[in-house]
Amino acid sequence: MERVNAQKIVAAAKGFDEIVRHTPLEQNRELSEEYECEVYLKREDLQIVRSYKIRGAFNFISGLSAEEKAKGVVCASAGNHAQGVALTCDHLKVQGTIYMPRTTPRQKIEKTEKLGNAAIEIVLTGDTFDDTCKEAVHHARKNDKVFVHPFDDDKIICGQGTVGLEIMHDIKKMPDYLFVPIGGGGLVAGVGTLVKSQNPSTRIIGVESTGAPAMHESFKQGKVVTLDKIDKFVDGIAVKQPGALTFEIAKKVVDEIVLVPEGEICDRLLKLYEDGIIAEPAGAASIAALEQCKDRIKDKRVVCILSGGNNDIDRMPEIKERALVYKGLKHYFIIRFAQRAGALKSFVDKVLINNEDIVLFEYMKKTQREFGPALVGIQLKNKEDLAGLLERMDARKISFTKIDAEGDLYDLLI
Repeated sequence: MERVNAQKIVAAAKGFDEIVRHTPLEQNRELSEEYECEVYLKREDLQIVRSYKIRGAFNFISGLSAEEKAKGVVCASAGNHAQGVALTCDHLKVQGTIYMPRTTPRQKIEKTEKLGNAAIEIVLTGDTFDDTCKEAVHHARKNDKVFVHPFDDDKIICGQGTVGLEIMHDIKKMPDYLFVPIGGGGLVAGVGTLVKSQNPSTRIIGVESTGAPAMHESFKQGKVVTLDKIDKFVDGIAVKQPGALTFEIAKKVVDEIVLVPEGEICDRLLKLYEDGIIAEPAGAASIAALEQCKDRIKDKRVVCILSGGNNDIDRMPEIKERALVYKGLKHYFIIRFAQRAGALKSFVDKVLINNEDIVLFEYMKKTQREFGPALVGIQLKNKEDLAGLLERMDARKISFTKIDAEGDLYDLLI
């Protein structure tokens, strides 16, 4: 018998109580007008823990035997999975040990503590998630406790699949496209299984960030792939390796995987914020993917799973930065100014003539007699203005180096 199927997902939903909300499926007017189609958002950011992760955690832990519950559970997470496990442990009166990297922001630690109350213990260890996870698994085995995997487990997948069950229940007509963010693959495996069982013609589009395309690469190679390096910015879906079980299921139910640049996700996140929706980067990923598919979704019925809204306010400056750089509105240069009076004023008066704005200026070396190199950030009104800016700098024989936003120098200096 299949480890994950529609019947098991339906059964998982019947076990939910007040701890798991049936979240709204809302048609979004702005997105519908922008892409000339019907766009619906599945608002998992409105869960108690502000993400869908509570579904899998509750389905898994509630299904344990009395003996297993008495021994306690263990998980490793720096974010939404930890909060889902914490709230479930408090609700079911199960003792939980949650391992989190030492680099986890204090805000996330405190929120997890609050959700778990006296039912959980948080252990901070390791500088990376991989190190933390190894410690958590070791603790679980040593103490004969159950490890709650964040995605690669049939009970977890069936719990996450209830998102799809609610979508199919609430939508008036079957969706043509369903966009689902992919990290380890638990959500897309569960949702895809349920939706395909009810309407095989719905195209399931998995969405990953370009900096962490683990499932995409696994699809290409026909096996589970472990990436050497990832961009962790879209942390909710940034994993080096998808699950073995989720990969096998995804191969059957996912029609296509779209890769979306981190900058485009940031830009969409800011637009959502302007519309009153607070999403996390992973939550905005499925919506950001619409831009790449705009020609084929025209006049179609589209659902995007807004998977979470746990966004740390301290990240907003970086989110704005990535969005501006991606849109071509913000650029950085190392400019070697002549060490003479009026050099900077001349640059401002003669080069920045289209209302360009200097947003960063920092001398990098102050010992040279003839030239003083400075790190300069310039924000444009329109991305098309860059060509004219470069031409004026060349015409005035200004010595400069443009910093590539994808290069090591950018990561080092900005």
